[in-house]
Amino acid sequence: MKVGIAADHAGFEQKKLLMSELMGAGYQVQDYGALAYDPADDYPDIIIPLARAVANKEVERGIAVCGSGVGVSIAANKIPGVRAALITDTYSAHQGVEHDDMNLLCVGGRVIGPMLIWELANAFLQAEYDGGERFERRLQKVLALEKHALMGTKQ
Repeated sequence: MKVGIAADHAGFEQKKLLMSELMGAGYQVQDYGALAYDPADDYPDIIIPLARAVANKEVERGIAVCGSGVGVSIAANKIPGVRAALITDTYSAHQGVEHDDMNLLCVGGRVIGPMLIWELANAFLQAEYDGGERFERRLQKVLALEKHALMGTKQ
């Protein structure tokens, strides 16, 4: 599986550790930045290339790290086709994929440690979308909201 990863300065060290774990587990990893530690960088500038890669299916899934995970989650969800969520537990990491077709995992590098980040990433990447009728019905409603927002029409 090809996985994209990105982090701002607040998640930079955690990203490096996670990349090593992912590659060691056999994942093909594409780094979307930051490529060097820069305490003045801004999370929207870092997450948008990854979010676009996820939306364009250049990578199968994405993982983003910032200080809390909140900023990258908010910014990533502005890109059509991205279903990003801030995750702090393994149940949500796999359930978000299985039920909601989540394609971008967001974590907080300053609020959880590297072992939990690895557990979350592992649960996220091993999960598969269920595709059952109720999950697909709900996903189609979410996609319709996105479509209407893009067209500037009311739902």
